[in-house]
Amino acid sequence: MPKNDAVLSFPVIVAAVNGNVDAINAVLKRYEGYIAQLSTRKLYDEDGNSYVVVDEEMRRRLETKLITKILKFKVA
Repeated sequence: MPKNDAVLSFPVIVAAVNGNVDAINAVLKRYEGYIAQLSTRKLYDEDGNSYVVVDEEMRRRLETKLITKILKFKVA
């Protein structure tokens, strides 16, 4: 989960659930660090040196899944 304590406001969440693009982008922005952390991979070059990169395909998949869940979310 994100380390900072800032939470999304209820109106932003409701707007995102209703399909507002700006609100969905606010949710994605809020969780971009967490998504990047989840999609980090350790790769090795031909000399055996390791380095850490963000797998862009995995990042896009996670963002897509988050958007899908936002749009299916039911606000009481």
